[in-house]
Amino acid sequence: MSEAQKPEWWFYHLQRTTLERAVGPLLEKCLERGWRVLAVSPDITRRAALDEALWTYDDQSFLPHGQAEAEGLEPAQQPILISDATENLNEAAVVLLMDGVDMRADAAFERCMVMFDDGDQAARQKAREQFKAAKDAGLTARYFQQAGRGWKEAGQ
Repeated sequence: MSEAQKPEWWFYHLQRTTLERAVGPLLEKCLERGWRVLAVSPDITRRAALDEALWTYDDQSFLPHGQAEAEGLEPAQQPILISDATENLNEAAVVLLMDGVDMRADAAFERCMVMFDDGDQAARQKAREQFKAAKDAGLTARYFQQAGRGWKEAGQ
């Protein structure tokens, strides 16, 4: 990302499915654009569930990925790197923040995607703070809610 380029912040409010069921198509679109993704959660159970979901989400496609803590894994080679840290070890253009992970509004990514579950009050509050920080910094911030199939942009 160039110095002049600022990240877009996209927020995904989960109301119908789990994060693991919803994230596959979004990550697939990132890879189709040629973007690497850093997926960050402090929760080891979430990271393991995401890893499993990416292996099984669609029989017709493959989402190449790895967990940063896996023995023998080369993080820099992973198109999707699942990690507990925001350090961009795979030179990702996109960061996926889960479970209330925080990041500066002017983070060095093209897109910051925040996924939060409707029932997780702490993550919802963190998403609100991040949305406000992005707006206050003059950045693009978009908010999506789960619709019948896929996502619907709200608040426009």
